[in-house]
Amino acid sequence: MPVVQIDDGRDPRVADYAGVREPALLSGRGLLIAEGRFVVRRVLQLPRIKVRSLLVNSAALSGLADVIAVADPAINVFVAPPDVITAATGFNMHRGCLALGERPTPVPLNEVISTAQFLVILERVVDPDNVGAVFRACEAFGVDAVLLSPGCADPFYRKAIRTSSGAALVVPFSQAASWPDALDRLRASGFLIAAITPAQDTADIGRFAATAAVRGRVAVVFGTEGHGLTIDALERSDVRVRIPMSGALDSLNIAMAAGIVLHRLHEARAAG
Repeated sequence: MPVVQIDDGRDPRVADYAGVREPALLSGRGLLIAEGRFVVRRVLQLPRIKVRSLLVNSAALSGLADVIAVADPAINVFVAPPDVITAATGFNMHRGCLALGERPTPVPLNEVISTAQFLVILERVVDPDNVGAVFRACEAFGVDAVLLSPGCADPFYRKAIRTSSGAALVVPFSQAASWPDALDRLRASGFLIAAITPAQDTADIGRFAATAAVRGRVAVVFGTEGHGLTIDALERSDVRVRIPMSGALDSLNIAMAAGIVLHRLHEARAAG
């Protein structure tokens, strides 16, 4: 694997790293950028991600030496001081560790429907940090795939990848372009649709997790933190589920809610 010293942020060999500040241009070229040593280490070990190059400072080069040594020799490793990395990216990348890779093709919806048993569906979750956090919970608790309604943030955006600790590159996802009709297709294929909502006239997550239904094909739907799920999504659900709470608050951040719900369902499904 060639290691190349870069001394000018305008060097054309690192021009694609300007996509840190221009994610639409980056995605339009079929590329993604991952940042941070932990995530870059994961990316280098994922067969589904074709890494084109790394842009790292000397400390990150040393910290990743073991995985770089066994990575694809066609990957270019560009080493630059912090000010040059900042100039190349247009952003103060204090982590000093970036990977440029090719975006995998999203899994077709038909394939997800035919193969998955445990799904998470996100409706209009626009914050990339929230999307990334949900993907992290999905990897931790055995979710087979994620479906995204129109309007959701891009899981391959740098912030979503970082917040997910790389899980956004591991857990498959599909675009549910026909929304909310995709929920009808899931139900017709044998999925139980469980909508997560803070409404009081709903099933307690503990009681729901104790039912035999959660051991079958289940799709859990989460909505935006501010407005929750739409009426269309709620009306198409088979069961509405809440996390019981005390005190003045009636809801949680979607990242925490997803962690609690998916953990409870994962335990129930594992117990069989």
